[in-house]
Amino acid sequence: MRCPFCQEKLDTIRVAAYLGIPHLSEKRYKLYSLVVWSVSLKCKIRLACLSEVQPNGKIKNILLFSTDIELTGEQILEYYQARFQIEFIFRDAKQFTGLSSGQSRSGQCLDFHFNASLIALNLAKYEAYNSHSSPETFVFSMTSYKRREFNRHILYTFIDKLDLDRNLILNHPNLPSVLSYGTLAA
Repeated sequence: MRCPFCQEKLDTIRVAAYLGIPHLSEKRYKLYSLVVWSVSLKCKIRLACLSEVQPNGKIKNILLFSTDIELTGEQILEYYQARFQIEFIFRDAKQFTGLSSGQSRSGQCLDFHFNASLIALNLAKYEAYNSHSSPETFVFSMTSYKRREFNRHILYTFIDKLDLDRNLILNHPNLPSVLSYGTLAA
């Protein structure tokens, strides 16, 4: 990528110096935007640089771009955020709800299979969101959800097989920590 003003190659470490005043400025993040020439694409691109100040004081730059130079830096950032959310949905559906394990050749059967897989994922997210009671921001992890449901299943199996007092166990103050045993920290 070349700077349009001085025709020199952009230094990605010092990219914020080229881009000037930030469009979005928060405590830890600054968003810069500039139109530059892409040598590999052979066209102008809108470059958005998201600079994050790390806890150790170092600056981490994330470079995003679009070939639509009419977009603002904020729009490019929003599009990338949406894109990654969509990628997380397909990753979770492939890994946990069997999206890629359909063996039918019929279009109607495959359509049903894909819908069932994505619905299962959305129902898991819905249930996790409704059971979220912490003041912290809701973060969904299908791995943690699967682990919590397995822990709940094994606990109910122990209660039934060992003929334990269900009310005593399900009303115990340590039940949430038992159910979240082995889950990922958000």
